[in-house]
Amino acid sequence: MRDSHNARNRHQRGMVLIAVLWMVVALSIIVTGITRSVRDEARIMSLTRQGVEAYALGDAAIQLVLQDMVSRTAPISRLTQVEPVYRGVPMVVQIMPINGLIDINGASVSLLNSLYVVGGGLPADAAAALAQATVDARERKDSRGAPVPFEATEDLLQVPGLGYALYARLSGLITSDLRRGGGKVNPLAAQPEVLTVLAGGNAGVAARIAADREAGLEGIDTTALGADFTDIAAVQRFHIKARVPLSDGAWLWISRSVDLGARGHDGMPWHTFRTSYGFEHLHRKNS
Repeated sequence: MRDSHNARNRHQRGMVLIAVLWMVVALSIIVTGITRSVRDEARIMSLTRQGVEAYALGDAAIQLVLQDMVSRTAPISRLTQVEPVYRGVPMVVQIMPINGLIDINGASVSLLNSLYVVGGGLPADAAAALAQATVDARERKDSRGAPVPFEATEDLLQVPGLGYALYARLSGLITSDLRRGGGKVNPLAAQPEVLTVLAGGNAGVAARIAADREAGLEGIDTTALGADFTDIAAVQRFHIKARVPLSDGAWLWISRSVDLGARGHDGMPWHTFRTSYGFEHLHRKNS
C-alpha cells in the first residue's frame, strides 16, 4: 500500500512539474512575443518619424530649387541634377522638363509605335495596331463634340489591348501633362530609356547623348534620333524629384509636377498639380 501511495505522489509531483514547465514555456513565449511586438512597434515609430522628417527635408529642397528656377532669366531646358544641402542633410534633386517624356495626348502614331516596340517590347504588327488604337481613344468626343484627352497616364489602360503589364513597362516614359508641345520630345530633357525609344531601340546612341548631357556639353548631336520625334523647346511644366537619405541606407523620394506659368492657390508663384513619394534602396538612388 505504501509503495502504491508513494508512486501516486511521485506521479502527481511529476505532473505538477510538467505543468509548471509548460507554464514557464508559455510565459516565455508570451514575453518573447510582447518584447518582439514592442521592438517592432518602436521600429515602426522610428521609421515613421524618419519618414516624416525626410519628407519635410525633401519638400524644403524642392521649394528651394523652385525659388531658384523662378528667379532665372532663362528657363531650364535639359535634364538637370542639383545637390542642395538643407539643415546639414545633403540631398539629390532632379529637374526634368516634362517634354522629356512622351506625351500620350500629342505623340504621333509613329512615335507611339516606337514606344510600344522599344519600351513595351511588342511585335511590330501589334505595336502598330495599338498605336492607332491609342490615337483613336484620345480623339474620342464628349456629348458636345469636344475631344476628351487622357487626363492621366493610367487612362492608357482604357485603350483596347493595353494591359497592366504593358502599362507598367511604359509608365516611366510617358506623360499626359504636357498640354502644349506638338507631341514631340525634348531629347536634352529625356531619360536614357526615352532616348532609346527616340533612337528606334539604339541604346548606344541614347547612352552617348545622355553622357554628353551629363558632361555639360553644348551643341549635343541628336541627329541619330527620329527627326519627327524631337523638338528642343522650353516649357513651363517640370517634374521635380528629391531624394533624401535615411539612416538605414534607404532613400525617401518626393516628386512634384509643377507649372511655373501658373500661380498656386497658396500664393506661390508656381502651381503643383501632382505629388507622390516612396522609398528606394541605396543602389537605385541614381536611377
